[in-house]
Amino acid sequence: MPSPASPRASSAVRPSPVRTALLDAAYDAAVSGDWASTRMADVARAAGVSRQTLYNEFGSRDALAQAMAMREVESFIEGTEAALEAAHPDDPIQAVGAAALYTLQRAADNPLLKAALIDDTSGLLSFLTTRGEPVLVAARESFERYYATHFPALTDADIALASETIPRLTISYLMLPGDAPAEVIATRLADLARKLLRKGS
Repeated sequence: MPSPASPRASSAVRPSPVRTALLDAAYDAAVSGDWASTRMADVARAAGVSRQTLYNEFGSRDALAQAMAMREVESFIEGTEAALEAAHPDDPIQAVGAAALYTLQRAADNPLLKAALIDDTSGLLSFLTTRGEPVLVAARESFERYYATHFPALTDADIALASETIPRLTISYLMLPGDAPAEVIATRLADLARKLLRKGS
């Protein structure tokens, strides 16, 4: 993907070229709709490495899928944080709305999320649901870090409650988009943030 927050963009610690190639190969298989039938040997071959190298790097097919999902999530989080910095929202409620809008709009065209939602047999959606704890932890930590840094007047308790609730709801909207446009959903989440963060109370 060509955007700065591409699923193939590096995180703070740059992955090895082998790991990147393997995740790229897994990503390509997933977005093509073939993840359910993709074998570890297929991923290794597409990445130009041995199957043993793949197992040495990830250990199992589930671990590979989890790493692929987390790389996508990390790119979402990086993009959200960059969008917030660019928008310079002057209060925490605006920040929630801006972050939610960015996430929802980007998700609407995200190939991996589309593949997970369309193909029930792939098992990829479970990394946002029954096995989605790492996703929630990453989103919660980003929320807490941003709000504690930018809005020090907020209490730790309020930030903790909002960071636990709003990412969960945002993910639920990603999985079940409904008919409301992203702008409406972002406004709803901002209204919830106003209550959770005691804005104007």
